[in-house]
Amino acid sequence: MYGSDDIDQAGAAERERKVATAVRQKVGPELASWAADKDLPVAEREARAREMIADALAELTRNAIAGGGEVLHRETEARITEAVINVLFGLGGLQPLLLDQSIENIYVNGHDVVFVDTVSEKGKRVGPVAGSNEELIDMIRLAAARTGVEERRFDRGSPEVNLELADGSRMHAIAWITPTPAITIRRHRFTRVRLSGLVELGTLSSEISAQIAACVRAKKNIVIAGSTNAGKTTFLRALAAEIPPNERLITVEDTLELRLHSDTEGHPNVIALQSREPNTEGEGAITQAQCVRAGLRMSPDRVIVGEVRGDEVLPMLGAMSQGNDGSMTTVHANSTAGVFTRFATYAAQSPERLSLEAANMLIAGAVDVVIHVAKIGGRRVLTGIREVEGFDGTQIASHEVLRPGPTGAAVFAHGWRTETVQDLIDAGADEALFTRGWAA
Repeated sequence: MYGSDDIDQAGAAERERKVATAVRQKVGPELASWAADKDLPVAEREARAREMIADALAELTRNAIAGGGEVLHRETEARITEAVINVLFGLGGLQPLLLDQSIENIYVNGHDVVFVDTVSEKGKRVGPVAGSNEELIDMIRLAAARTGVEERRFDRGSPEVNLELADGSRMHAIAWITPTPAITIRRHRFTRVRLSGLVELGTLSSEISAQIAACVRAKKNIVIAGSTNAGKTTFLRALAAEIPPNERLITVEDTLELRLHSDTEGHPNVIALQSREPNTEGEGAITQAQCVRAGLRMSPDRVIVGEVRGDEVLPMLGAMSQGNDGSMTTVHANSTAGVFTRFATYAAQSPERLSLEAANMLIAGAVDVVIHVAKIGGRRVLTGIREVEGFDGTQIASHEVLRPGPTGAAVFAHGWRTETVQDLIDAGADEALFTRGWAA
């Protein structure tokens, strides 16, 4: 049962939302008209928006006094102001959640069914992010129109959209084929991260970190595997941080999550390529495979593909085996060995229709090291490393350098091959790392 206080609070909240909507509908067009011919920084436009909101609220107060109506409290006006600003310059009711650094993931199953994963708690229920499902759809459309490299469609003809938000978070939204609009936002809390930072988080040991860093410097081709939310992108960023700043990098993604191009100090020479969905006529699509091929024409030292999930596997492996040593990517796989099956499947499904033997030959000649990461007990850990030895008839010859231990975290298995050890030492690894047992 709901008490009268609950009903009063719900009614007040609904009135507040209606006022915020009315103010936004008044201020939005006025702000757009004012800023139309001005190339102004966001801070200046926001300051002007706050002035307009204050004027609109003052007008409401004057009208309320003249008509004997209820005057808004100062606290209510402050909440309305922030709500309108969040819609005009952010993502409405989602913006406070995006500003909360303790939140890792956001799940919206309709405007008023919202859950978050925090650093310490999974599946926590929070309040509504919009006043209705229609308002939620408008919020998604606004984000699709102004977020990322170019505007993306979100309508009945294109009911699914993937976006990179301003803070680097990845947003997926879907509607019209679900009972309610749904949003999933994966936060990237560590957009600037190094292997040393992952050591501090307990993802791997300092000894393994030193060896992996040497793999990057030695220009080994590396694949990072794991399930969804295992930390693959974060680990890829950490590996990229070990690349010398004088190297030219090409990154390829469907949404720009890596953000290496924004680190102008660590990676001053980066071209970030993003795939593109088709337009309303079904034309103009640019696939990741096309982006990889385009990137290879730009004389890169390394090619980094955010995630391989289709026929881009072939140009990616081609880049790795034809001179772009030190290239990297991630893939969904449950183990280090599972990467080979996943790549071969993608190759078989590609327009080239590679046979298993041809795919394995290509993989064996391209990939040097496979790293597997997983989320275990709420903590992301490195669970294994596999070294590729070559092609053995029809199969990929490889062995485990590290394997999952009793807790899931990696333990010593067979170590590196002698020639690889020398490569890593030549790349700056301490020789003592290879003369004793070690574990992640």
